[in-house]
Amino acid sequence: MSALSNIIKKELKELITPATFLPIIIIALIFGTMGNTMTGIEEQLEEKPTIGLINADVGNYSTLAENIFEQTSDVIYKSENVTDKQEAIDVIKEEDGLALVIIKENFSENILSGVPGDFEVYFIMEGAGILDSISSSVLEQIIAGIDKTITQSIISEKNASINTTTTLNPTNKTISTSFKDKVFPGLTPGAITGIFSTQSTLVPIIMMMIIIMAGQLVISSMAMEKENKTLETLLTLPVKRTSIVTGKIIASAVIGLILALIYMIGMSSFMSTFNVESISSDGLNLSLGSIDFILIGIVVFVALVAALAFCMLLGTMAKNYKSAQTLSFPIAVLVLIPMFLTMFKDFDTLPLALKAVIFGIPFSHPMMAPRALLFGDYLMVIGGIIYVSIFSIVMIAIVVWVFKTDKIVTGSTNEKWKKYFKR
Repeated sequence: MSALSNIIKKELKELITPATFLPIIIIALIFGTMGNTMTGIEEQLEEKPTIGLINADVGNYSTLAENIFEQTSDVIYKSENVTDKQEAIDVIKEEDGLALVIIKENFSENILSGVPGDFEVYFIMEGAGILDSISSSVLEQIIAGIDKTITQSIISEKNASINTTTTLNPTNKTISTSFKDKVFPGLTPGAITGIFSTQSTLVPIIMMMIIIMAGQLVISSMAMEKENKTLETLLTLPVKRTSIVTGKIIASAVIGLILALIYMIGMSSFMSTFNVESISSDGLNLSLGSIDFILIGIVVFVALVAALAFCMLLGTMAKNYKSAQTLSFPIAVLVLIPMFLTMFKDFDTLPLALKAVIFGIPFSHPMMAPRALLFGDYLMVIGGIIYVSIFSIVMIAIVVWVFKTDKIVTGSTNEKWKKYFKR
């Protein structure tokens, strides 16, 4: 029994380390954050949408619709004149409102004569994330409720002049959505989010896989060199350590370039089928051009170099191949955070603090670049390239410094720790 207990104690000492529990703790925090996000969705569904309302009709059915809008929505602008449309849109944008609803002239008269009354709904969309279209779905439900109420009113009045088709579908809705200074006729924010959902989901996942796989290769390579004593032999050769680091960085950069080219070719093929022009009526074209793909390739390349340099730094901390497996977790976390955020929320709609966090993580920029370029936001992409390039240079400089010290072998310059590692 004593031998068994000693073995158990030994194994527990080896397993109970920060590297064992930290990944699980971080994953639990990620799931907790996602749970809070789901709670936020429920709260958004219960909130009243902020709208502007122009009622150009004076009939009973338009009054009924107006009353329902006032009860179920936060109406920040009211008018009876359709010519006030632009003024209403400006007010709604200033107040971060959702939409302008216009009840057209002769709305009630048309219904009474057996013709659907005309609504116009002009959505103002701030972001294309999955969570950004929730409020618009609430307004769509309100409008559907108005249709149902008008139908009930027609049935209760037993008006024989109104045909069955109009009774069941009493309104005709003209919908358009303004997003990033472009107007999409016939599309709700939910429809636009659906168009972007594949791109918003697939791009971050692909980038996550590329960065994690490449990073794990670099860390494992560094650990294997330490375990096989290859690194110590290399450091004893009459070769400048700067040359050693430079060689490793150049090799990693070549790998990064190959991966970036593969990614860019795949993205070009994928995005060739992604064209909003085919479903919009005013000739809008949101396809990417050759310059856009070059910029995407550059941002992917510099992000991969940053990831490889960072992983090389992590690899210097590995004592052996086994310990290297846990060292790849920090890079995974830094990729997962922007992946989830860019999938669920648009960068433009994030709070300032989260914007700073996402921009500060270098691996988020390749995930955001395609959508930014679709809408001509070159400043965001070029700024990201500059930032990630600076981050890469800093990481490389730190790795060079580590290679010039004894940390590359011992993990610390402290004599106490040197003795510990020699045991």
